[in-house]
Amino acid sequence: MSRPLDITLTALAPAIWGTTYIVTSEMLPPGMPLTVAALRALPAGLLLLLITRKLPWGAWWWKSVVLGALNFTLFWAMLFVSAYRLPGGVAATVGAVQPLIVIALARLVLATPMRAAALFAGFAGMAGVALLVLTPQARLDPIGIAAGLAGAASMACGTVMSRRWQPPVPPLTFTAWQLTAGGVLLLPLALAFDPPLPPLTMNAVAGFVWLGLVGGALTYLLWFRGLARLGPAAISGLGFLSPLVAVLLGWLLLGQGLSLVQSIGAVVVVASVWLGQRANIPTKTSK
Repeated sequence: MSRPLDITLTALAPAIWGTTYIVTSEMLPPGMPLTVAALRALPAGLLLLLITRKLPWGAWWWKSVVLGALNFTLFWAMLFVSAYRLPGGVAATVGAVQPLIVIALARLVLATPMRAAALFAGFAGMAGVALLVLTPQARLDPIGIAAGLAGAASMACGTVMSRRWQPPVPPLTFTAWQLTAGGVLLLPLALAFDPPLPPLTMNAVAGFVWLGLVGGALTYLLWFRGLARLGPAAISGLGFLSPLVAVLLGWLLLGQGLSLVQSIGAVVVVASVWLGQRANIPTKTSK
């Protein structure tokens, strides 16, 4: 399969993740972030386990738990803490540091070359996200910022270690193991800290189905597939597409304004994604 097609399929994951905000705010019960995260991960993981019918073995039991905790439990928990304590624009900008953390970790753990163009693309992407989502009234909360950085670092570690521990199974099975482990770890947190789940409307059920099957199972299958084919440094910059899609959906579906500064930010984000992919094209000597 060609590299452009691999990039396109992988880019679908963060693009779909960009729908999470509008689905959560418009379709799901408010005030239960950990419950939403658990219901997003665990049912999807169990469904994929039923399809693959393959459990981890040996060291892959604890590796799946570690990766599930990094990619889902800790990442989603910190993401929601950040989202609740910070305005959306600040939270998105803090989270946008993730590609730079991935580049640094990939250098340390995988000996991946650290290219100047990739670093520039990472900083440009952060700037584009800031233009896209920050407002002059944005307030800074130390706990929220710390949670956002912890979430970004957790997902970055999970991305790099998923590549480091090359799984002996197809991406579908690998996704099933991690989603299930992450969901199991999220469940007691949800029971301890969130209020009881109210009776669900059909609208809420549809929202959970979208987040679990499409925004969870399908997107992470595409993400881990892309990780195996393209490498962590190449796919991490695609994450800038998530806030871009979120802003565009707010403009198209919720009637939210789109200023000139935001439009410039959108162009910068797209340019940074393009540059990041160009910078991470493997050379003959790096294969």
